[in-house]
Amino acid sequence: MKVLLAATMLMAGLCPPAIAQDVRERAPTEEVIYFLLPDRFANGDTGNDTGGIRGGRLAHGHDPAHKGFYLGGDLKGLTARLDYIQGMGATAIWLGPIYRNKPVQGQPGRESAGYHGYWITDFTTVDPHFGTEADLKAFIDAAHARGMKVYLDIITNHTADVIRYRECPANDCAYRSRGDYPWTRMGGPEGQPINERFLGDAAEHQTAENFARLTDPRFAYTPFVPKGEERAKTPVWLNDPIYYSNRGDSFWKGESAIWGDFSGLDDLMTSNPRVVEGMIDIYGSWIDRFGVDGFRIDTARHVNPEFWQAFVPAMLARAKAKGIPNFHIFGEVFDPDAGNLARFTHVDRYPAVLDFAFQSAVQRVVAENEPPLVLAQTFFKDPLYAGGEGAALQLPTFLGNHDMGRISTFVRKANPAAGDAEQLARVKLAHAMLMLLRGVPTIYSGDEQGFVGDGGDQDAREPLFPSKVAVYNDNRLLGTTATAADANFDTAHPLYRYVAALAKLRQSEPSLRRGAQRVLAADTEGPGLFAVARRLPEGNRAPFIDTIIAFNTSSKPLKANVMIDPRIEVTKSLLGTCPMPSAPGTLTVEIEPFGTLVCAGAVAVR
Repeated sequence: MKVLLAATMLMAGLCPPAIAQDVRERAPTEEVIYFLLPDRFANGDTGNDTGGIRGGRLAHGHDPAHKGFYLGGDLKGLTARLDYIQGMGATAIWLGPIYRNKPVQGQPGRESAGYHGYWITDFTTVDPHFGTEADLKAFIDAAHARGMKVYLDIITNHTADVIRYRECPANDCAYRSRGDYPWTRMGGPEGQPINERFLGDAAEHQTAENFARLTDPRFAYTPFVPKGEERAKTPVWLNDPIYYSNRGDSFWKGESAIWGDFSGLDDLMTSNPRVVEGMIDIYGSWIDRFGVDGFRIDTARHVNPEFWQAFVPAMLARAKAKGIPNFHIFGEVFDPDAGNLARFTHVDRYPAVLDFAFQSAVQRVVAENEPPLVLAQTFFKDPLYAGGEGAALQLPTFLGNHDMGRISTFVRKANPAAGDAEQLARVKLAHAMLMLLRGVPTIYSGDEQGFVGDGGDQDAREPLFPSKVAVYNDNRLLGTTATAADANFDTAHPLYRYVAALAKLRQSEPSLRRGAQRVLAADTEGPGLFAVARRLPEGNRAPFIDTIIAFNTSSKPLKANVMIDPRIEVTKSLLGTCPMPSAPGTLTVEIEPFGTLVCAGAVAVR
């Protein structure tokens, strides 16, 4: 009856309240996330390929044969393919940025398009290349009707590249520091006095009263808005250069990592209370209007902590007022060091961050043949996160992405002599780690179809609909005879089926979603054994359930003794064939090359 009601209401364009409420009640730890860029997933409406913009490719940005331009994917195509996403076990969709972008930017001969969504001009509406606000609402309602969540990708660090500096006609200004170019002098310490009594942007000075004294943006460079672009951005306040850092391009170290322009993109002065207030209004509105379930926050490490200390609680409060108590916020902190990641959960007060430490560890172990000890050392740092080891359960884990590249690419490049069968086995092992170890598994679109890109960034952004891009179409995919020139929504693909089976196992065993994790074994000298136990409830008081997971990261069959809780008895095999303990506290496992073994164990009060 509930299914029939949901189908009826979905056809009527309504979101069933009961099902939507089920979505709201799930904690972030319960999800399997599928990440996609809307331009690179499915084209449901060729009529919006150019975004309604007249002219050629350098005007509208659409060129289906170029990896750096819009290829045609949109929200209608995504909505039509929800069966495919849900079929692999995904319960949440992280949707790449859908806001209106500057269609094309870049120096002559080096232009590319804003297909990826990170060059925003209008923060308040949907980019017409992807459809309309009605299309977005239809997608979110359809996802909610299926019990799936939707996370929006948001950006507060920068806008599209509109502002220019008169000193740099080629748009290549180097970063000028706050010490060498203070706010109160024009063009350096010896320059004309400006911004009288402005006290700088230290935390104690981030007040409306102080920033009211910052009226002249010419402290480092002479910023200006080119003719014809004076009102390029929405909301209107974003068109005023006073709300930007205006110090030139970041070189990714020191203060430039916060206050420098990100590869020429206009860096917002996020220490200014007006910018904080403006961004809270912008993204609070997306919660109010569309009822989304969370935010992935781009370039989190390039924004000052005080901004996040205000922004994050404001978003959580806005969501709670909308009836979304489990709103999931996770930031992109591109750093493989778990200690550095954890800092953002303390100082910046992020609830979670993308787990780049997990990604790095899996890549090093599975692709680059380092010992499983690397994984153990990563999990050893879990107590560093705010809230301790339990907080690590809600970190989105992943194997690769649209920036760094795919796990399959890492595997192939690190093992060029390996055949496709071995490469596929390694990629499956990586996905087993993703789905079974602690954290919220996040699958990058195309990985489940065996995509193997040439590298990162544009080379890792192949479409699932038929590609016309030559450098995509010559890639050799894993697990299939198809190429990127074909439609790749194959539910029989071995990786799709493997992910779906692991997702089903994860759903059936609560310990795999929220069980405390402890490392049981980790080989230290080359590839070999890595084993953990996931326990519910947390702690050691019986009765409890242990799910024992063991991986063989080597190319040879493995037989080894794993130390387990001596009270545990193996009750069933969940993946592979599990033995009974050979002695109290010892489980002798046998695992095929690059294989995985999952055993259910339990202890009762005797």
